[in-house]
Amino acid sequence: MISGAYALEMARYNHWQNRQLAEFLQSLTHEELILERGAFFGSILGTANHLLWGDWMWMSRFEKRDGPDGNIHNAGGGIHESVYLCPDLPGWLPLREKIDARILNWAESLGDDPLTGSFTWYSAAKEDDFTMPYALCVIHFFNHQTHHRGQIHKMLTEAGSEAPVSDIVFMPEEV
Repeated sequence: MISGAYALEMARYNHWQNRQLAEFLQSLTHEELILERGAFFGSILGTANHLLWGDWMWMSRFEKRDGPDGNIHNAGGGIHESVYLCPDLPGWLPLREKIDARILNWAESLGDDPLTGSFTWYSAAKEDDFTMPYALCVIHFFNHQTHHRGQIHKMLTEAGSEAPVSDIVFMPEEV
C-alpha cells in the first residue's frame, strides 16, 4: 500500500508546511488567532491546536509513548478540548517544533516492514481498542494534517493574510 519512503516524504512535507504556517501565524495578533471563525474547531489557533494535539496523539500511539496529558491511553481531555492545548502562539511554536521533530525521527526509522502489519491502539473518543492495517493508520495520520492545515489556510485567506504554499511538488529538497 505505502512504504517507509512515503512516510518520510510526508513527514518532511508536514515539517515544511508547519514551518511556513508558523511564519504566517506570527504575523497575526493574538486576537486574530483566537477569533471565532465558524470553523469546526472555531479559530485559527483552535484548529492549529487540534492539529498539534492529533499529531501528538498519533505519535504517542506509534511510538508507544505518553500523549498530551502524560498518559498513552487518555488524549489530554479529548478531541473537543484539544483546541485549548496551547493558550497562545508562544506556547504553540516550540511544541509544534518538538512534535514535528518526533514525526521526522519516527519516519526516518520506520522502514517498510511495520507497514505490512496491523496496528492496535486505544481510542479515548470511542472508548475502545481498535486494530487496523498500520499503513492505513499512517495514511490517516498524514491526511488528518493536510485536512486541518487546509482549514487554517482558508481562515488565513479570509482574514486577509497570505497563506503558505501547500503544493508538495514545490517542497524544497533540503527540508
